[in-house]
Amino acid sequence: MKALVLAGGAGTRLRPITHTSAKQLVPIANKPVLFYGLEAIADAGIKDVGVIVGDTAEEIERAVGDGCDFGLRVTYLPQPRPLGLAHAVLIARDFLGDDDFLMYLGDNFIVGGIGSLLDEFRTHRPDAQLLLTRVPNPSAYGVATLSADGRVTDLREKPERPAGDLAIVGAYLFTPAVHDAVRAIAPSERGELEITDALRLMLAQGRDIRPTVITGYWKDTGTVADMLEANRSVLEVLEPAVEGTVSADSELVGRVRVCAGAVVRGSRIVGPALIGAGSVVVDSYVGPSTSIAENCRIEDSEIEFSIVLGEATITGVRRIDASLIGCHVQVAPAPRVPTAHRLVLGDHSTVRIAS
Repeated sequence: MKALVLAGGAGTRLRPITHTSAKQLVPIANKPVLFYGLEAIADAGIKDVGVIVGDTAEEIERAVGDGCDFGLRVTYLPQPRPLGLAHAVLIARDFLGDDDFLMYLGDNFIVGGIGSLLDEFRTHRPDAQLLLTRVPNPSAYGVATLSADGRVTDLREKPERPAGDLAIVGAYLFTPAVHDAVRAIAPSERGELEITDALRLMLAQGRDIRPTVITGYWKDTGTVADMLEANRSVLEVLEPAVEGTVSADSELVGRVRVCAGAVVRGSRIVGPALIGAGSVVVDSYVGPSTSIAENCRIEDSEIEFSIVLGEATITGVRRIDASLIGCHVQVAPAPRVPTAHRLVLGDHSTVRIAS
């Protein structure tokens, strides 16, 4: 079996972060979200991985390399424009050959990995197997409809009026039967080759498409809110450790990891929280669900439920919450602007001025 990982796309919902960085490399708990997927693929025993890349190809290739750090063999497959998931399968045809394969969306985050899903697929070997989960906003996703006995009866991509709340999670398993289907479909109204259209064609042809409904944690990390929630989820199981330096006048509460080379002085850190290698936290409060990346400086400030990327500086700010702060950012108080009130008041006036 091979894997096809989609790491193209512009990441428009994460701008301005993705103006200068690939969305798949935005970190969750100080590790790029793409890496979680690659590790899950390696843990499932797959070795050969094709990575679909677009405009951020150079950055993705620099971060992943040849895959050996993950125990993988990586082949890069350029996609000139993001024209749909089925289009990604089309351009990967030569790489995939006649092997079964896993298609994994590189900005998705699945807690617990995909090992059980692959085991189920290998046991029954349907033509396609989908991972589904219930969501409150199904019109934002591909949606599957199941019969009373749990069979897939229909699939729609981002329907205006969803027939149910079962969204297709970003992990699909296919036999080579999918290749004929992706060649046979036409672009949708969005101008893309939709994998849901290919799956509907396979259904019409009597192909075996099996669903696996999960109740565990899954996030499509396409928005800041999703990134922060995924970050919170990972930090909840963080193993606390102090590998750096924490002064006696500092306080660590709960699951807190201070990485090697980090320094905490005169500060209170309430976990789950992660202080990256080489970062300095001075006279500050770092609250729950916050990850501070490498070589940052937090001084005389308060921050919680946030992600701070590498070499950012936050000085003299109260308070930062639910924020995603990019690399090399500097956050500081605005200079105090002198104010004056010029008044012409009649006799017996009463004036109240907020100071």
